[in-house]
Amino acid sequence: MTTNLKTSLMGAATGLITGLILSTTAVFAQDTEEPDPSQVLASVNGVEITLGHVIAARANLPAEYSQLPAALLFSGLLDQLVQQALLGQSFKGELSLQSRTFLENEERAIIAGEAIAIFLSGEVDEDALRAAYEEQYPEVEDELEYRASHILVETEDEAKDIINEMENGGVFSALANERSTGPSASVGGDLGWFGDGDMVAPFFEAVVALEPGGISAPVQTQFGWHVINLVETRAVERPEFDAVRGALADQMQQSRLEDHIEELTADADVDRADVSDIDPNVITRMDLLEN
Repeated sequence: MTTNLKTSLMGAATGLITGLILSTTAVFAQDTEEPDPSQVLASVNGVEITLGHVIAARANLPAEYSQLPAALLFSGLLDQLVQQALLGQSFKGELSLQSRTFLENEERAIIAGEAIAIFLSGEVDEDALRAAYEEQYPEVEDELEYRASHILVETEDEAKDIINEMENGGVFSALANERSTGPSASVGGDLGWFGDGDMVAPFFEAVVALEPGGISAPVQTQFGWHVINLVETRAVERPEFDAVRGALADQMQQSRLEDHIEELTADADVDRADVSDIDPNVITRMDLLEN
């Protein structure tokens, strides 16, 4: 094929694509009715490809494709679906184990998702949401949250040495970074904000006994010996119902779904094989699906 002929064919192809883009844009610009996803856009030996198929194909594209013009994607995806239909119809063999397995998993996931959507459809009970709000966010007066730092060491003597260094001008965060064996050492021992029940009892009791800026005596827990610096306190504020309504609704729906799955499991005949002799690392062996 000569260079001129190649150039001519490429030019014709470019013109055809441009024409498709322009015509597609014109159609959508003139169409004021709500699009119908069942609208047939192409038929390949009697197999219909609909607008819904194009929309679904677009949804599966990587995020970077969102930068391309919609008209270009539309015609390109429709072409791809037509080509896939042609290739699929030309296929006369048997699917590979890998392909069959992927198809089975995909079908199972899609149908399960549809079942979940139907089960969770409908409005969430507002009274139940309010009850959950009152339970999770009760009105509590004078409840405080604490922000503290600590230095964790193995022995009481080490803790006493650190306190002595503090009394002689040592900087708590620097000592924590240098001496603490706890995971917060890299941030100067900072534990962030916490409340009652978030820390083991001896630690929390020592924090409550301090004034902001105060340093504790050595405190022993199951983790070792702590020197604690109470940085600041704040009153616990009850969030507004509307601010947490969405999260509460999600929790209720998740709980409903878990209960539903438990009921389905109880009514089903689920027979699990003994997998104790299977190496869990086998899940990375894609080569086992090649045949």
